Amino acid sequence: MAHEHFNPMKRKGQQLAARREPENPFFALQHRMNRMFDDFLGEPFDLFGIREQANVFMPPMNLSETEKEIIVTADLPGVEEKDLDISVTKDELTIKGEKKSESEEKGKDFYRMERSYGTFTRTIALPKGIDESKINAELKKGVLKLTIPKTAEAAAEKKKIQIKSE
Repeated sequence: MAHEHFNPMKRKGQQLAARREPENPFFALQHRMNRMFDDFLGEPFDLFGIREQANVFMPPMNLSETEKEIIVTADLPGVEEKDLDISVTKDELTIKGEKKSESEEKGKDFYRMERSYGTFTRTIALPKGIDESKINAELKKGVLKLTIPKTAEAAAEKKKIQIKSE
């Protein structure tokens, strides 16, 4: 019974879907509080419609680093270039955006229109020694790729770490 909420199959006769939780700690706290009330009341609890707001779009990102550059990729399906704002400081990269979606379907006896939207912000700490003036960003088929070159001094700074074994 204590681990019922970990079972993604069924709880109290309802089908549950696995989903990625937002990385915002306030949404995570709200989600936990809602689950606590769900368990206590035996039915879904949603104070002020916050449950819907917790389903924000948080794009997955990958980071890789070579001797000469840092590469950041983000999956942004449905996000257009005009809805992105990318900025960099000497120690942070920030990607802000908005995802908008609208679909409409008309039939003989029905009309369906759905709209969804969500904003996101991702901030990544950058190491010292990047060349801010030569950052390249491109958006292709819903994938944002940022190439962040290192300065010549930073690329040359490589320290070999000795491994001691017994």
